[in-house]
Amino acid sequence: MNRAFAPLANDRFLRACWRQATDTTPIWLMRQAGRYLPEYRATRARAGSFMGLATNVDFSTEVTLQPIERYPLDAAILFSDILTVPDAMGLGLTFAEGEGPCFAKPVRSATDVAQLAVPDMDKLRYVFDAVTSIRRALGGRVPLIGFSGSPWTLACYMVEGRGSQDYRHVKTLMYARPDLMHQLLTVNAAAVAAYLNAQIAAGAQAVMVFDSWGGVLADGAFQAFSLAYTQQVLRQLARSAPDGTPVPRIVFTKGGGLWLGDMRALDCEVLGVDWTVNLGRARAQVGDVKALQGNIDPNVLFAPPAVIAEQARAALESFGAPHTDGTRTGPTQIFNLGHGISQHTPPEHVTALVEAVHAHGRRMRQSPP
Repeated sequence: MNRAFAPLANDRFLRACWRQATDTTPIWLMRQAGRYLPEYRATRARAGSFMGLATNVDFSTEVTLQPIERYPLDAAILFSDILTVPDAMGLGLTFAEGEGPCFAKPVRSATDVAQLAVPDMDKLRYVFDAVTSIRRALGGRVPLIGFSGSPWTLACYMVEGRGSQDYRHVKTLMYARPDLMHQLLTVNAAAVAAYLNAQIAAGAQAVMVFDSWGGVLADGAFQAFSLAYTQQVLRQLARSAPDGTPVPRIVFTKGGGLWLGDMRALDCEVLGVDWTVNLGRARAQVGDVKALQGNIDPNVLFAPPAVIAEQARAALESFGAPHTDGTRTGPTQIFNLGHGISQHTPPEHVTALVEAVHAHGRRMRQSPP
C-alpha cells in the first residue's frame, strides 16, 4: 500500500544514526511516552486498561505524541509493548494492576515449544495501524521509531510467564535443554523480523531491538542465546521503507557493555549502551562503524535541574568531540537514558535535560578543534 507522509522537518536523529554531522546532539528517551506524564495518566484512565490503551490506534497515537508536544525531542517512539508478539502467539497476555505482564500459558516443555509458530501478522494489525496513524499525526516534525523485544528477552517472559528476579525457569531450560531454547529462539527471531518489517512498511523510519535481559546471561551464553538471534533478526530486516528511504537499525542490550567488542560486528547502524558504560571507551571500540546511543542514569532526573544539566554535559563530554565534517561520516552520539525513564520523574526535569543536551551539543560544535 502506497502511503504519502509529510516531509521530515527535523532529521537530526536519522542523520546521527547514519553517522552524519548534526548541528547538535539529538535526544529522545526510552519510555518517553509513559506514566511520568500527567497527560498520559489521563489517557490511560480513559482507556480503562493498559491493553485497552496499547491496542487502540487513537489512544496509542495520542500518547506517542504527548512527549513530542511537551518537549523539543528529536524522535518519537511507537507506544506499544514488547510482549505483543508472544501475545499474538496465543500465550494469553494480561496486565494485572501493580503486578506487570503475565502469560496464562508459559512455555516450559518440549510440547509447549513445538506448538510455537510465527504469528499471523494480521493479529498485530493494531500496531501497524498505529504506526501509520502516528506517522501522519507527527506531520514530519520528527522521525518515528518502531521497536520490538529481542528474541532472548521475549523468551525470558515467555518461559518465566512474567517478569523475574532470578530467571530460574528460562535459564533452567537453556542449560538443561539448549536444543529447545534454540528452537524457541529461532521462532522468536523470525517473528520479530516479520513484526519489524511490517512496522517499516507501515511508516516506521527507524527500528530498535530491545535486548532488555541480555545482560543477565553469562559470557558465552550471551553470544549463543542472545546475540546470535538478534543478528538473525537484523539480517532479515528491510533496509529501506516502501518509498526507498533507508531505515536505520538500533540494538540496545541492557547490561551489555562487557560485550561491545562482540556487538561491534552486528548488522546494525546504532548500538545503545546503559549508564555503566564509559562513552569515550565505547566510542574507541565501536565508534568508527556504529553510532552510539545513551547513556545517562535515569535516576539523574530526580536531582535538581542544575545537577541534571551538569550530568548531561558530563555525558556529552565523555563521548568526546562531536563529528562536524559534513563531507564524510564519523562517530556520532544519540543522547538517551541508560534505560527507561522512571514513572516518578518530575516532568519539568525532562525539560532541563533536553535543553541542556541541545545547548551543550551546540557549544561543543562551535568550539575550535
